[in-house]
Amino acid sequence: MWLPPALLLLSIPGCLSIQGPESVQGQERESVSVQCRYDSEWESHKKWWCRGEWWASCRILVQTQGSGREEKGDRVSIRDDQRNHSFTVTMQELRQDDADTYWCGIERPGTDLGTQIKVTVGPREAVLTVLESQDSRTRTTSPPAASSRPHSRTHYMLLVFLKVPFLLGLVGAVLWLEERRRDIAEPQGQPVYVNLSSELLTRDTPV
Repeated sequence: MWLPPALLLLSIPGCLSIQGPESVQGQERESVSVQCRYDSEWESHKKWWCRGEWWASCRILVQTQGSGREEKGDRVSIRDDQRNHSFTVTMQELRQDDADTYWCGIERPGTDLGTQIKVTVGPREAVLTVLESQDSRTRTTSPPAASSRPHSRTHYMLLVFLKVPFLLGLVGAVLWLEERRRDIAEPQGQPVYVNLSSELLTRDTPV
C-alpha cells in the first residue's frame, strides 16, 4: 500500500471520515478489541487492520471483503457492522511483542483512509499478583467474622444445658432449706404442755 509523498497529506491519521481510540491496552494471553467508526458513504468499502508505525509501510493483518462477514487472520479478526457504520478488530492471545502502532483503515480509490491506534500489552504476572493479594486480604479478614458465630452458638448451648439447670437447682435448694428451717422452728415456739395428753393434765390438776 505504497503512497506518493504528495498523497500522504490527504490521508491524515484521525481524519473525520474514520475515527478510533488513540490507544488501547490488553493483558498478556488475553484479548483486546478495537472499534473504529466511519461515515456512511464508506459502508460497502473494505476495511482493514494494519500494523506499523509508518502509514505508508504498515502491514495489513486482516481485511473485510466489503460485507458484514467476519474475517480472520493470525490471532486477529475483523467484522464490519455496516448498519452502525463501525467495524471491530479483535486481537487474541496477546503477547508482549504485539505492542505496537496499528491503523484502522478503509480502502478507497486513490488514497486509503486511516486512523492511528497505539496498542500496549501488560504482563500477565502483574494481574496475577493483584488477584492473589486481593484473595489473601479476603482470607485474612474473613475468619474473625465467621468465628464469632460458633462462639455465640456454643455460649447459647452452654446456657441452655448447663447454666439454666444449675440455676433452677440452686433455687430449688434454697426453697427446700427455707421449708426445712420453717418446719424445725415451729415446734420450738409451742408450749410444752401441748404434747402432754389430756389425761396427765387432769391428773395433776387439784380438786
